Amino acid sequence: MEILRYEFMQHALLAGLLGGIACSLVGVLVVSMQLSFIGVSISHAAFAGAVIAVFCGLNPMLGAFVFSLLAAAIIGPLADKGEFKPDTSLGIVFSLMIGLSFLFMGMIPGPKTQALNLMWGSILAVNNQDLMILFITAVPVLLTITLLYKEIQAIIFNREIALSVGLPAAWFFYGLMFLTGLTVAASLRPIGGLLIFSLILNPAAAAYQLTYSLKWLFGLAAFLGVLSCWAGLACAYFFNLPGGATIVVLSTVIFFAANAFSPKRKVCKISTPKEVNINA
Repeated sequence: MEILRYEFMQHALLAGLLGGIACSLVGVLVVSMQLSFIGVSISHAAFAGAVIAVFCGLNPMLGAFVFSLLAAAIIGPLADKGEFKPDTSLGIVFSLMIGLSFLFMGMIPGPKTQALNLMWGSILAVNNQDLMILFITAVPVLLTITLLYKEIQAIIFNREIALSVGLPAAWFFYGLMFLTGLTVAASLRPIGGLLIFSLILNPAAAAYQLTYSLKWLFGLAAFLGVLSCWAGLACAYFFNLPGGATIVVLSTVIFFAANAFSPKRKVCKISTPKEVNINA
């Protein structure tokens, strides 16, 4: 409990709580709709925007938000109107953003410390402004999932059927992109541009191994996301490790543990005869 004596650790724990909840809840939507690569693309867009803002002498968080939302606005129409799957449009955006990131990083004069900090994150250095941004992001994510739970459940089950019965499936898809962009940009400074997609994906994927209920899936994902952040902070504090990287590694360990003890694996082994094609 000695870590609670320090103000910077109190800020870091609050950032882990807010960031863990927001990232994990968005992650459930991403994993359920099989758009796991979205976190990679938008996180690199946020990083590219932050680096470009640093190059232009602007606030990097402003650049991160603008480029995250811009990437979300590009991915949605490309996925809907293009003659290819969403992962293809995500890959195009990813390649563009990673190219812009390193192009402008190389053009920044002098030391590139600020840009590198945005790449790897620094959760132990968050301030009140960062916490406010995370809070403003986490609340809309939580409210959206709570108020639109039934609609989300229907669209996750089958987007085409939801569209045929009058649900705005396309707008929900764009809304998912928007929420992901906000969450990634808000978490850029604490977690880092190259690591944030792991915090979106891993807790949700771990929770997916442990339950069949969508309500429990949201709850477990949020719990595992916060657990990853707080356990990673504790390890970073006591063993002098990088905070963002430690959080991501622990979230991956939690996923492998959940996968090893998943009840779904046991059901598949018992109920699936050898001659049955499980992909049918």
